[in-house]
Amino acid sequence: MTGMTTAADYTWLEDGYELLTEAYCLTLVRGIAPAELLRELGVEGRQRITGVAGLGGPSYELHTPFQLFVGATAIQDWTLMVEFNGYLGVTDEAMLPLSRGRRVVSHFLNVNAVDRFCWYEDGDLRLHFEPLFADARHGSRPDELVAEMRESGFDLSERDEDEDNDDYYASLTGASFALAHRLTGIRLTPELFAGAEFLCGVAPVPRG
Repeated sequence: MTGMTTAADYTWLEDGYELLTEAYCLTLVRGIAPAELLRELGVEGRQRITGVAGLGGPSYELHTPFQLFVGATAIQDWTLMVEFNGYLGVTDEAMLPLSRGRRVVSHFLNVNAVDRFCWYEDGDLRLHFEPLFADARHGSRPDELVAEMRESGFDLSERDEDEDNDDYYASLTGASFALAHRLTGIRLTPELFAGAEFLCGVAPVPRG
């Protein structure tokens, strides 16, 4: 996979996107336009916001246990959905139906250091794992991306929960971006984050 990125290629997130990287969920969905994606997720209200940073304020203002503010933008034949302090993109009840006939790749982190990476394909959860403990992988194809995970920057050895993980933890968001790049072919850049126009609204959280 020549031209694929690694965790080191996403250090730019530390400059200008600190709020996002504290608590975020990013989702890439193939073969669907932003408006259709929002419709399938039952999103109410529509507004347009330019730039990822502009999604932060509305996200925190409208956040409730059962509603999340989401923004969606088209990139080639994919749609990128961004959530500040959200988790819809790693909610199986929402993403498994959405993935029928499509590929969905999402990664998530919250302020309590809970994290998740998911690869959904055609109604199937093929891979999910916690980035900090990438040795524990689950799904229908848990080991299919071992090489890609390692190349992206994940440590696949067993880790002690009590060991000092600060340096490694700091690189995990970049590793998740890099693995998503390998699964989708979509590289997220500072230029895209600054200039993309997002169609936004409030999505209900499925109650399992």
